Amino acid sequence: MTTPHATPCPEPFLPPDPQAAAGSRIADFARWATRHQGAEGILHPTDYQALHRWSVTDLEGFWAAVWQYFDVDATTPYERVLAEEAMPGARWFPGATLNYAHHALRRLRPDAPAITALDETGRGHEITGRELRARVASVAATLRDLGVRAGDRVVGYLPNTPHAVIAFLATASLGAVWSVCGQDYAPKAAADRFAQLEPTVLITADGYLFNGTRHDRRAASLDLAAALPTLRATVLVDHLGLAWPATRAAKLTVPWEDAASRTEYLAITPVPFDHPLWIVFSSGTTGLPKGIVHGHGGVLLEHLKTLGLHCDLGVGDRLLWYTTTHWMMWNLVVSTLLTGATICTYDGSPAPEARPDVLWQLAARHKVTVFGTSPQYLLAMAKLGVDPAVHDLSAIRVIGCTGSTLPASAYPWVRDHVGAGVQLASTSGGTDVVSGFAGSAPTTPVWAGELSAPNLGVALAAYDGAGRPVTDQVGELVVTRPMPSMPLYFWNDPDGSRYHDAYFTAYPGVWRHGDWITLTSHGSVIVHGRSDATLNRNGVRLGSADIHDIVERLPEITEALVIGAEEPDGGYWMPLFVVLADGVGLDESLCEKIRDAIRTGASPRHVPDEILAVPAIPHTKTGKKLEVPVKRLLQGARADQVLNPSAVDNPDLIAYFAGLGAERRQAPCPHTPEGVS
Repeated sequence: MTTPHATPCPEPFLPPDPQAAAGSRIADFARWATRHQGAEGILHPTDYQALHRWSVTDLEGFWAAVWQYFDVDATTPYERVLAEEAMPGARWFPGATLNYAHHALRRLRPDAPAITALDETGRGHEITGRELRARVASVAATLRDLGVRAGDRVVGYLPNTPHAVIAFLATASLGAVWSVCGQDYAPKAAADRFAQLEPTVLITADGYLFNGTRHDRRAASLDLAAALPTLRATVLVDHLGLAWPATRAAKLTVPWEDAASRTEYLAITPVPFDHPLWIVFSSGTTGLPKGIVHGHGGVLLEHLKTLGLHCDLGVGDRLLWYTTTHWMMWNLVVSTLLTGATICTYDGSPAPEARPDVLWQLAARHKVTVFGTSPQYLLAMAKLGVDPAVHDLSAIRVIGCTGSTLPASAYPWVRDHVGAGVQLASTSGGTDVVSGFAGSAPTTPVWAGELSAPNLGVALAAYDGAGRPVTDQVGELVVTRPMPSMPLYFWNDPDGSRYHDAYFTAYPGVWRHGDWITLTSHGSVIVHGRSDATLNRNGVRLGSADIHDIVERLPEITEALVIGAEEPDGGYWMPLFVVLADGVGLDESLCEKIRDAIRTGASPRHVPDEILAVPAIPHTKTGKKLEVPVKRLLQGARADQVLNPSAVDNPDLIAYFAGLGAERRQAPCPHTPEGVS
């Protein structure tokens, strides 16, 4: 597989600021580890590559240093850092007992904001550290009274508001297990996830805001409760101020105001290091979504490392990262509390039509220091002509970006419209590890279109077809040594076979994630897209993200999706689907402009066979393009064999792309692609 990015870039887009790097927490950690943990090879605290080498060659020394540096407060001490290194099945910190919720609350200043609750109207209110602890204690006591015990499951059907944070921390404090999804999921889609867990309590809201509309989810909430036969009670959150029906449900219901307003002492239950903390779900594009179980200790250490060292967060900082509760970024955002920093929850559209710059406005008003978003958001801001610089963004020092590949064209826009000294930290990871594999830090350079480096503690490699590590050429993203936040197991997978088959069949004992990457000789990481969606034209392979990057730079194109589909006669069809900007038509002139951009910017061998305008590109609920399902639809697979409609942001697109495939094959199809509602 070739890549246009393989030539090392001699000059970074943004070198690390020497003063900021020297004063960062990651540099302080490097100095501390050298003095106290005997870290070898770190000649200077701002030498990120040396620190990373030590972090993956001495796993026990590195993770012990993270534990000690952040003063993890264990009820009982650990016997050894890593008792067994096998993948899967690594055993971390046996003997240790602790609790995530204790660590999330212990660094908060009583009278300073712990949570700033925001929404798309621009409104906001603050919850102090003292108030947060009191509400967590109250909800925990309510759950305990409802019979919730360690190991029981509590689920949330909630928007991104403080209610979700409080409910999660209360659940974790009891040693119970949390899972949540947003209210844009239909009741059946939420039940497909939650019913697997046999939950004891559901916490649900009356609705949420999005793009100027108040979405009433009272009926959906009660339908969901009815679909969960194991519930003992449902806690009803009054978020929009809508009156719940007088006849609410057959089972016990508790108003949130009652659950969260009691005066209680917070009694936190110590649990083993590998006790389940939460269950996050795969996108569920085929079959039932997989429940991925993570533990208290692994999440605690991984998120302290990611947020405290890579993001440089601490007391006095504020993080605003646009997310929904069903995306793993919500879990990471909540962990901001572990560092003593303030989290900003946000209910609404990231760019409502009436106020497309509202997130920047809120970031300025609340002096946000780390602003997190997605590539699609940054590209949309540029195409909408939004200029964030009209707001005072002087507090922002990092723009975090994840969810898909951030094209190189976005980097100058951030520099010119947000701030010349702002670090643009593109990251890549997954729900699977509820963290990142590669990203950035105050001590790393930034190269446009590239991730600065593998994250600390991540033994990242790119494997060629023979399973050999390669540099400056594309290979499979693999992790060769365990991470504490790798899944404990999959839910309802008693023999571990589903977990094993998900990551460890290609290279036994090595985690294969399913992405194409390049590890460059200057230390950065380039992500090319899913390895199961590779474009293989006459034996020359290219990542789909390399095409999307080029095409989506064009002002006429809002979004693009390229597919390489093998055909029964041995042929290979490579269409490019494009969503056009308002007022733009797809004529031969624009098609030639697109072809020329791909030819010169990506690969002359990967100019598409056809360019087709479509009303939208289908995504998972967390915003990832559905490349493989669309490919299979175009090849003629039945929709019910390809994906679950509840996992798609616009289910009508399933029929649309199935219709396109049927038309190409000249086969009858019950759906005619005449547009999408």
